[in-house]
Amino acid sequence: MPRWNLNYMKLRDKLLLMYVLSVFIPIVVTNVVFYNVTSANIRSQKTRDAGMALNNLKNDLRVTIDQGVGLSYSLYTDPVFNDTISRSFQSHFEYIDAYNSYLKGQFSGQMNQGIRWYQVYTDNSTILSSGYIDRLTDDVRNSDWYVQFQAYSAPYPALISSDQMLSLVQRLDNLDTGGREQLLKIDLNMDMIKQYFHNSGFDGKVYLLDPGGHIQFSNDPTAEAQIGKRYSEIQFPNKMIPFEITYTGINYLEGWSLHGVMDEEIVLKEVRKSRSFVVWLACINFVLPSIIIAAMSRSIHVRLVRILKHMKKVKTQNFQTIPPEDARDEIGQLTMEFNRMTETIHNLIHEVYLADIQKKDLELKQQEAQLHALHSQINPHFLFNTLESVRMRSLIKGEKETAKIVHNMAKMFRKSISWNQNDVTVKEELELIESFLQIQKYRFGEKLQYTIEADPAVLMYRIPKMVILPFVENASIHGIESSPGVGIIQLFVSMENDQLHIRLTDNGIGMSQAKLEELLSYLDQNTDMGEHVGMKNAYSRLKLCYKNHFTFDIQTWEGEGTRIQIKLPLDPSAMPGD
Repeated sequence: MPRWNLNYMKLRDKLLLMYVLSVFIPIVVTNVVFYNVTSANIRSQKTRDAGMALNNLKNDLRVTIDQGVGLSYSLYTDPVFNDTISRSFQSHFEYIDAYNSYLKGQFSGQMNQGIRWYQVYTDNSTILSSGYIDRLTDDVRNSDWYVQFQAYSAPYPALISSDQMLSLVQRLDNLDTGGREQLLKIDLNMDMIKQYFHNSGFDGKVYLLDPGGHIQFSNDPTAEAQIGKRYSEIQFPNKMIPFEITYTGINYLEGWSLHGVMDEEIVLKEVRKSRSFVVWLACINFVLPSIIIAAMSRSIHVRLVRILKHMKKVKTQNFQTIPPEDARDEIGQLTMEFNRMTETIHNLIHEVYLADIQKKDLELKQQEAQLHALHSQINPHFLFNTLESVRMRSLIKGEKETAKIVHNMAKMFRKSISWNQNDVTVKEELELIESFLQIQKYRFGEKLQYTIEADPAVLMYRIPKMVILPFVENASIHGIESSPGVGIIQLFVSMENDQLHIRLTDNGIGMSQAKLEELLSYLDQNTDMGEHVGMKNAYSRLKLCYKNHFTFDIQTWEGEGTRIQIKLPLDPSAMPGD
């Protein structure tokens, strides 16, 4: 699977990706983050405001309760008051006199805004029920507030909720009461407490809980049905924000708490109002950049596609230029350079390329003519018939050596006639070389010695015909013939590293370095055949067949001999005729 590369993407896809990564995603992320941060800030601010409102309500409620507690403590610590209500009066007139002279004035100055009413209850039978003093009867003892108060034994007032009324109840037993039970019940101003709850500024429901966790007061319209119910039993929606403030360090309020519940939708109401504005702003941020990017990308994409179409036409030799446009950007300059390049290529093809093809065609025809000329030098059919006649007459006359040489010459001509293809096997080429060297040995006698060695594995490989023979001929004629001593020609054919190695050595006269450079230059030049026509022909055919896939090397030592090495590929894709 190819590795992902940005250069593999089309330009239009790159622009789209750039838009998504640089515009779309940042805008979406920015708006989402902005909305969430704003929501969190408003929620936090609303939460703080609600907490402060609930705390203010707690303080206002305590101020109201403290007013009742103050009254309770003032009566609880008043020795004259406690002694008066504990005393046994001899007659009603004596009590009325004590009430008018002391008790009436004592009660008249104790009322304030936080107290709705207060009442002193006593089981002193000598006291008449009048004003703020009442007899502690069985009906009073059976009342709900009295029953609840029996659970308290502390010397400080107890806050009790009964009949939708909050009251402070305290025993007046600070002094000796003579065994009489005396109670002070202070009813708080519920209208004021309701006003506190409704004007608290808390955007939700507030519940006043006793130490047992029961609801005793609330601003909830359905609170009447919830009074006395445990707060934990009430089911609230999931998106509710809870608050809780507990009275601590105050003995008469210990365990009482305020619980607030606020709907999150109310908290985020202002954010919800601005959500449509955020959406519209995001749409504007989407549309405007989209229009700009679409216009700019079209200016780039359309013109690049047009250039690409014309470049593909050039591949089919349609050198049509792009209509000029009034553009000075990089694409406009690219269009101008493409038109200039197209016209230049068109001119080069007609003026240079076609002329070069004609030249190459003439050179190829010339090489073919030279090859046929070489073949015609050693391949006349009538010579074969003549040689056969000479060989037969030599046998008849008993000249066996002459007949053998004529036979070798006939074999060479027979091979030349029978080779209808341009390539032969290594074995066939070596047989031809063997025949040639036999003729040369007849010519030079003992002055010529030769050896031919070939790896059996390479005998059936095919090579261009007569590419080794010209070099053997050159070694025998130019190297051995001019040598004063015995000439030795050695030919080795082997296979190494998937290559056919041909090594030809002789101990002839060799040549100078200048002569060698002249010969190599002659072989590489595209000139007419000269003195070494056979070598030139063989080297040219090797280049035609193998191009740059073969190796040709000549090493020579003046007065010592010459070594020629040829390396041909054995890869079937580089074989002659492929």
